[in-house]
Amino acid sequence: MKKTYKIDVDCANCANKMEEATRNTKGVKNAVVNFMTLKMKVEFDEGVNQKEVMEEVLKNCKKVESDCEIFL
Repeated sequence: MKKTYKIDVDCANCANKMEEATRNTKGVKNAVVNFMTLKMKVEFDEGVNQKEVMEEVLKNCKKVESDCEIFL
Protein backbone atom coordinates (compact mmCIF):
# COMPACT_ATOMS: atom_id res chain seq x y z
CA MET A 1 0.00 0.00 0.00
CA LYS A 2 1.29 3.46 -0.94
CA LYS A 3 0.20 6.75 0.51
CA THR A 4 1.19 10.40 -0.06
CA TYR A 5 1.62 12.88 2.78
CA LYS A 6 2.04 16.65 2.76
CA ILE A 7 5.22 17.74 4.55
CA ASP A 8 6.77 20.96 5.76
CA VAL A 9 10.55 21.13 5.51
CA ASP A 10 12.94 24.05 4.99
CA CYS A 11 15.59 22.75 2.60
CA ALA A 12 16.42 19.98 0.16
CA ASN A 13 19.11 18.56 2.46
CA CYS A 14 16.56 18.31 5.28
CA ALA A 15 14.16 16.56 2.90
CA ASN A 16 16.88 14.01 2.10
CA LYS A 17 17.40 13.37 5.81
CA MET A 18 13.65 12.85 6.24
CA GLU A 19 13.58 10.43 3.32
CA GLU A 20 16.42 8.36 4.80
CA ALA A 21 14.86 8.36 8.28
CA THR A 22 11.54 7.22 6.80
CA ARG A 23 13.15 4.43 4.79
CA ASN A 24 14.88 3.18 7.94
CA THR A 25 11.62 2.96 9.90
CA LYS A 26 10.26 -0.53 10.55
CA GLY A 27 7.14 -1.15 8.46
CA VAL A 28 8.24 1.11 5.58
CA LYS A 29 9.12 -0.63 2.33
CA ASN A 30 10.17 2.53 0.48
CA ALA A 31 9.86 6.31 0.75
CA VAL A 32 10.43 9.25 -1.59
CA VAL A 33 10.43 12.88 -0.48
CA ASN A 34 9.98 15.60 -3.09
CA PHE A 35 11.19 18.93 -1.72
CA MET A 36 9.75 20.90 -4.65
CA THR A 37 6.19 19.68 -4.10
CA LEU A 38 6.58 19.23 -0.31
CA LYS A 39 5.21 15.69 -0.50
CA MET A 40 6.34 12.35 0.81
CA LYS A 41 5.28 9.08 -0.82
CA VAL A 42 5.47 6.10 1.51
CA GLU A 43 5.13 2.45 0.56
CA PHE A 44 4.30 0.27 3.55
CA ASP A 45 5.15 -3.36 4.25
CA GLU A 46 2.18 -5.65 3.90
CA GLY A 47 -0.05 -6.01 6.96
CA VAL A 48 1.28 -3.10 9.02
CA ASN A 49 -0.81 -0.45 10.77
CA GLN A 50 -0.08 2.63 8.66
CA LYS A 51 -1.03 5.10 11.38
CA GLU A 52 1.34 3.51 13.91
CA VAL A 53 4.16 3.34 11.36
CA MET A 54 3.69 7.00 10.41
CA GLU A 55 3.77 8.06 14.06
CA GLU A 56 7.15 6.29 14.29
CA VAL A 57 8.25 7.93 11.00
CA LEU A 58 7.46 11.36 12.43
CA LYS A 59 9.49 10.62 15.58
CA ASN A 60 12.44 9.45 13.48
CA CYS A 61 12.23 12.47 11.18
CA LYS A 62 12.14 14.85 14.17
CA LYS A 63 15.39 13.26 15.39
CA VAL A 64 17.22 14.27 12.20
CA GLU A 65 15.31 17.50 11.48
CA SER A 66 13.55 18.88 14.53
CA ASP A 67 11.43 21.51 12.76
CA CYS A 68 10.03 19.23 10.03
CA GLU A 69 6.36 18.31 9.92
CA ILE A 70 4.34 15.52 8.33
CA PHE A 71 0.62 16.10 8.04
CA LEU A 72 -0.95 12.75 8.87
